[in-house]
Amino acid sequence: MDPATGVLYVNSNDLAWTASLAKVDEGATAKSLYAANCAACHREDLSGFPPGIPGLTGLAGRRSEAEIVTLIQQGAGRMPGFPSLATSTVGAIARYVLTGEDVAVTDAAPASGAYRFTGYKRWLDADGYPAVAPPWGTLNAIDLNTGDYLWKIPFGEHPELVAQGVPTTGSENYGGPVVTAGGLVFIGATSFDRKFRAFDKATGQLLWETVLPFAGNATPAVYEVEGRQYVVIYATGGRGRANAPTGGVYVAFALPATVEK
Repeated sequence: MDPATGVLYVNSNDLAWTASLAKVDEGATAKSLYAANCAACHREDLSGFPPGIPGLTGLAGRRSEAEIVTLIQQGAGRMPGFPSLATSTVGAIARYVLTGEDVAVTDAAPASGAYRFTGYKRWLDADGYPAVAPPWGTLNAIDLNTGDYLWKIPFGEHPELVAQGVPTTGSENYGGPVVTAGGLVFIGATSFDRKFRAFDKATGQLLWETVLPFAGNATPAVYEVEGRQYVVIYATGGRGRANAPTGGVYVAFALPATVEK
């Protein structure tokens, strides 16, 4: 939010999702424990919901069982930890994720209730795009003094659709914006085009953009060193997407003197 004007700058996902319930499996096995504790996010087939939630297939050779146990217990990134799960439960889930081994777990806590939540699933069309009219992502300026939208624009692109002449669909995005005293809104967030953008805070006009090494699914920060203003973002997205580059790097840019405070 811009404290000088009371305007909130916020990005949103305009996608349709579905949800469902399933009966809880009788007896505690590694598969049923994974379904009860993990499938709501990572799906029953371990495919996840890329790019926001990575899939868990193909972890063998990239993660050890001990590393997965630690991730389950302590969490990482957007994933919360599950410290209340018994050690045997966590170990069985870790082995199931790595090897598919579905062993019985005799000392696991019984499931509560007869049904479990199976997670949200994107409603997609036959081509794999959201089955609703675009824009599928927007960037918005909302005057908190009145509740009115000052502007609303499509936010994000699917590069393959742009190549076909369809550039203004918007896209799924994670990570917020930052607004500067010089009148700029900086934001990464878009999951498919890997771009980092600067907009005019008053009009929403795109002023500058660049492609990051990986999707910038994070909120940028602005700082100053020896009188020079900089903006930095952590680029680490793309995990779980087929053929998408993965990694993690901080990328910083110096602002021209004409837009600095």
